[in-house]
Amino acid sequence: MKKIAVLGAVLENPKESSQKFNEILANFKGIIKGRMGIPFEEEDMSVISIIVTGTLDQINSLTGKLGNINGVTVKTSISKKEVN
Repeated sequence: MKKIAVLGAVLENPKESSQKFNEILANFKGIIKGRMGIPFEEEDMSVISIIVTGTLDQINSLTGKLGNINGVTVKTSISKKEVN
């Protein structure tokens, strides 16, 4: 069964990590329902929230791949309720 989740990501050096970050997101485009990014140019950081609907395996895989990028921190909140 699928669940709804929100991933919060902080890119500490977006110039170096954003290309890989976006490549991974493209591989998961089927489960991504929305995305919002806010640049903090003076601090050389970006904060991105991603809304997904997928299985726990899909959500955990996306979170893990993004979290393995150097300079990226990701936290995920997953709904307890299952959806279709």
